[in-house]
Amino acid sequence: MTAQSTQARIPAAAGAAATGADQEPVHGAEIVVPLNRLKASPKNARKVPHSAATIEAFAASIKVKGVLQPPVVEIERGEDGTATGNYLVTIGEGRRQGLRLLAKRKQIKRTHPVKVVVDTENDAHEISLDENTTREAMHPADQFEAFKRLADEKGYGAEEIGARFGVTATVVLQRLRLGAAAPELMAAYREGALALDQLMAFCVSGDQDRQRQVFEQLGEYRPVHAIRRAMTEAKVRADDRRAVFVGVEAYEAEGGSVLRDLFTEDGGGWLEDPALLDRMVGDKLTALADEARQREDWKWAEAASDYVAVNALGRVYPVEVVRSEDDAAQIAALSEEYDALVSEAGPEGLTPEADARLEEIDKALQAFGPDFDYPAEVKARAGVMVLLGHDGLARFERGLVRAEDAVSDRAPDPDAPESWSEPETQDGETAPPAPDAEADEGPAPLSERLVIDLTAHRTMGLRDAVQADENIALTVVVHALALQVFYPAWGTWTPLQVRLSVTGLERLAPGVSDSPAGRRVADRLEAWGARLPEEARDLWAVLMTLPPSDLLDLMACCAGVGLYAVRDPHDRKPDALAHAETLATATGLDMTRTWTATAASYFYRVSKARVLEAVTEATTPEEAGRIAGFKKGDMAEAAERLVEGKGWLPSVLRTVSNAAEPETPEPQGEATEPPAADDDAYRFAAE
Repeated sequence: MTAQSTQARIPAAAGAAATGADQEPVHGAEIVVPLNRLKASPKNARKVPHSAATIEAFAASIKVKGVLQPPVVEIERGEDGTATGNYLVTIGEGRRQGLRLLAKRKQIKRTHPVKVVVDTENDAHEISLDENTTREAMHPADQFEAFKRLADEKGYGAEEIGARFGVTATVVLQRLRLGAAAPELMAAYREGALALDQLMAFCVSGDQDRQRQVFEQLGEYRPVHAIRRAMTEAKVRADDRRAVFVGVEAYEAEGGSVLRDLFTEDGGGWLEDPALLDRMVGDKLTALADEARQREDWKWAEAASDYVAVNALGRVYPVEVVRSEDDAAQIAALSEEYDALVSEAGPEGLTPEADARLEEIDKALQAFGPDFDYPAEVKARAGVMVLLGHDGLARFERGLVRAEDAVSDRAPDPDAPESWSEPETQDGETAPPAPDAEADEGPAPLSERLVIDLTAHRTMGLRDAVQADENIALTVVVHALALQVFYPAWGTWTPLQVRLSVTGLERLAPGVSDSPAGRRVADRLEAWGARLPEEARDLWAVLMTLPPSDLLDLMACCAGVGLYAVRDPHDRKPDALAHAETLATATGLDMTRTWTATAASYFYRVSKARVLEAVTEATTPEEAGRIAGFKKGDMAEAAERLVEGKGWLPSVLRTVSNAAEPETPEPQGEATEPPAADDDAYRFAAE
């Protein structure tokens, strides 16, 4: 069969599309051509191919509705000018690709009939250019409202609409939400008074009344973050620590509603019932506290809102559990077997048998209980508090002692010498001295003045002896510090005149105890508290058995707790603060490990000039200029996003490197003001 006869049959199938059955199609003729006879035109002006998403959309539309607009084709000719039987698609290449995708998926045949329009007069390249240049796409607002109309009038769901137009259900949900915007907002968007990202910010919530209210309140000043914040105020972000702790699913199960953000990749949202959320947090913390009390046999347990309540109580620490020889031998054997199994694992990991045995060993070791625990008599007078940490996890603070449960009666020290003080009568008055003893009644007591004289000499001898023995000197210092940190009620049980004050910081900066640095400090205290004896009188004997490295570690733990470098304008100690800066430099203090500049931690609390200064230092002056006209709250939130991940710190938190450490000037008389360079510490008045 020749190409001429093939062409004669094709227009015949379309009726009177051609001038005759044995002639080529004429200009403007509508004919039906098999899909496998349609080819891409080399004269197509569009050189960048259609995206996969566009072709997918064409395929979805054609599958449901067919080819709504016939492609325009040119007759393909060979070198001798005769027709090849194929047709080059000048206009409609996207539709051809959509059809080919359906054929590839075997949803239509490769020879699927396609109605086309033949163009034999116009320049193929020019009409291809015309097709892609002179047309105007539908305004997005019209598309949003059209999608909503399909949903409202025909009852199509997001999946159905997406299937008919080749887009995902998520995209459909976004367009439906935008199509439901308040008419005033949609009109502003059509007029160009609102950008698409602004409209999306308004449509975070579908509440049209609230949309209108925020639209009027903001006026012409409508940054996206300000719109989103106004639309979600009085709501709790889904990544808030309370929401993480409770769980969004549990919150929804209790009847709480969640406002989903359809326009972000992570699909984050806001919990709309803060009161319900707070109640659930309190109930869960209380339940965890009750469970801990019953499981661990504490005298009391309760939920706490912050670390101020924890710091107001005394604390005892766990002690090492004394095990029988049989238990210790079993634990050692199981641990050795565990380590051997792990070390024998090859590149592909453990065998199923070895993995199962490790689980058995784990259960067996757990059955022996912890290596450190609180004695029963301690639990009988102490308790546990459960708090919500900054990461959304529960914090268990164990071994807390209320004032009424503290052990206040000191047991007498059998090794203490008899008192040299004058005896007292029952009413507290000094009893009269005893009459001079007769010669046969033994020696008379030493006079108070003589005792003072002799013990002064003994003190000097003790100073000399301690100076000559650096190990004993180290132990004496650590003993004095540890008494005051771990046994504050017994801090006077040392002749060393070293006084260490441990000042709580939670009242000055709520949440500081749960900061990364705060948790590290608490973990070190707990680790050492578990190693030290419960009774202060036993501390010296324990310290004498420790190697110097452990003593130094304990001394560092105690010394760190006693540091106080808070710049209080009512309690200025410039020399101490200057030395705190020296310590920061010597230790290489890096506050980016424990503090981050956020709207709440810094930008809300300083002037706009300070905010812009921070953004300039962390990014560029251009970035700062972009937010210079923002209102204070919006500027603070914008600054948080701009400095995020930049490691920026306010000057009061920065550490001077050793290379740039300034020389400390010699004090001139009594200092009453901090150095001028530190004035920033006292200028935190917010605008």
